[in-house]
Amino acid sequence: MIKQVLGLQQKEGSAEKKVTWLELFYDLLFVAAVSKAAHVLLHVENGTIPVEYLGKFVLIFVPIWWAWVGQSLFVNRFGQDVLSHRIFLILQLFFVLIMTASLSVDFDQYYVSFLIGYIGLRAMTAIQYLAVHKKEEAHKKITAQYLGSRFWIGLVISASSLFFDSWIRYAVLYAGIAVDILLPLIGRKYLVKSPVNTHHLLERFSLFTLILLGESVISILAVLQSSNWTWQSILFALITFVLIIAMWWQYFDNVEKKVNKSIETAGQTIIYGHLFIYLSMCMIAASIQLLFLKQLDYLFMLGYMFGSVLLYFFSTSLVFHKYRHEHQRLGISHLALFLGLLITFFTMDLFFVLPNYIIIGEVMVFFVVYAKLTTQNMKKP
Repeated sequence: MIKQVLGLQQKEGSAEKKVTWLELFYDLLFVAAVSKAAHVLLHVENGTIPVEYLGKFVLIFVPIWWAWVGQSLFVNRFGQDVLSHRIFLILQLFFVLIMTASLSVDFDQYYVSFLIGYIGLRAMTAIQYLAVHKKEEAHKKITAQYLGSRFWIGLVISASSLFFDSWIRYAVLYAGIAVDILLPLIGRKYLVKSPVNTHHLLERFSLFTLILLGESVISILAVLQSSNWTWQSILFALITFVLIIAMWWQYFDNVEKKVNKSIETAGQTIIYGHLFIYLSMCMIAASIQLLFLKQLDYLFMLGYMFGSVLLYFFSTSLVFHKYRHEHQRLGISHLALFLGLLITFFTMDLFFVLPNYIIIGEVMVFFVVYAKLTTQNMKKP
């Protein structure tokens, strides 16, 4: 009986695991990295964002996301607020600075410093896993050993890119990063036996989401600063502000009230689903500025903006559907409603050339409806 009570207390204590101040400071250094990646999307040529820059945005953002995810997952399963962990995290902060300073669309000039920053970050995390596996038991020991040993495969591949030139160098670098990202999926059978703390994991990803929302706020400021404060610019900024509030409402109300934080999984839907949430949020933030400044061709702008919103919709739906309480999951009719709303707005904009504040207003209406219907108490219709 005593063991059962103690076991219950441990489980409850695990569910209440909180983000530490050092983790928050760690996130702070990623703000600049995210901002530099998002600004790549502001490169416009002949009314479009070149495919080259869209690709560079993804290639810059993915290592940032994965480096942050790697440390967050280690802390989630094994982290303790002790001196040794703080030292490891502080060392990683140094590599974050190097990597962030090296982020540029001119990859060649900053390649070596970027590689040092990224490899240093990931190596520190791999070493942490190898260090804790000696102290852990049962499934957690196997998980730590698997991740601590296998992550070196991707690191070695990426580091070997130094021996190549031209495009082959980047192919090898990102082949290593791809291996690194796929290893947890390959080793899922080990990871599910030592599940993540869902409450802590959602809290960590929510904090990173705030960083991305901050990029949209910066876009509003850019809109106001680049205009003469006409009624159109003020209206555009006001509508955009409501849009961002609706995004915040939809995301954080779901995280706080609608998901089942007691679910024990490997957390991979949250982890990989948020990559697409974050990519779409960066794209939406950039589209706000580009829409106001009218730098994009009208048809390209429509495809880019509504494509960004569609990516956000699908990725958030996937993540939250998986973790929502079963009786509150949305049905097919809700999916049809949201898609129908986007298709209606997009089709109308194709036939009628509308001013930018009307288009951003349509996106705002979609997010308000999306927030309202996904956060209210409901059963499947």
